[in-house]
Amino acid sequence: MRISRDKGKIIIISSPSGGGKTTICHKLLNSNKKWKFSVSYTTREKRQGEVDGREYFFVDRAEFVRRRRQGFFAESARVHTHYYGTPREPLDKVVYRGGVILLDVDVKGAARIKREYSQALSIFILPPSRAELKRRLKRRGTETAAQLKVRLKNAIAEMDRHNRFDYIIINENINEAVAAADHIIKSWTVGVTFFGRNKSKSYSVYE
Repeated sequence: MRISRDKGKIIIISSPSGGGKTTICHKLLNSNKKWKFSVSYTTREKRQGEVDGREYFFVDRAEFVRRRRQGFFAESARVHTHYYGTPREPLDKVVYRGGVILLDVDVKGAARIKREYSQALSIFILPPSRAELKRRLKRRGTETAAQLKVRLKNAIAEMDRHNRFDYIIINENINEAVAAADHIIKSWTVGVTFFGRNKSKSYSVYE
């Protein structure tokens, strides 16, 4: 399909927990200063080093439910034991005013955004193996053993849904993964015509 050049672009970047989507988003934003990031809302507690309004907007469950009932979120879901939601207004502003906005969402969230904004481009980040995924999750040290078990189970289920995305990148080397994502997004945002789906397990987006 040909993407209109006179509107903004929504870029969905998704992966299982530990897949690397957040790191890739940060690196893309660091090298593309005009791009925006969609900051989600969540009911989970802040982790060390996180800032309200930067990584997430942190709210309690009552506030989250109130906003959801008002139609504030383009998508929302319970993930693991907490609620997450993508605010609608920043996406609408980019679509109608122009620019590029990145979304760091899970697989279900990506599907919901696609239903709301069919013009969005979706990229799925895969770890090179399940063993490596487990190693990365353990290395983060942000979950208890029980929470880690839940995350790993959910992550494996999410990996099985990779074929629902427009593009797939295997994150074996972070710099190569970022370069591949950057190329895909910039090619798409200048109005390149894509026929079907281009999917690769070797980072090659030039085939």
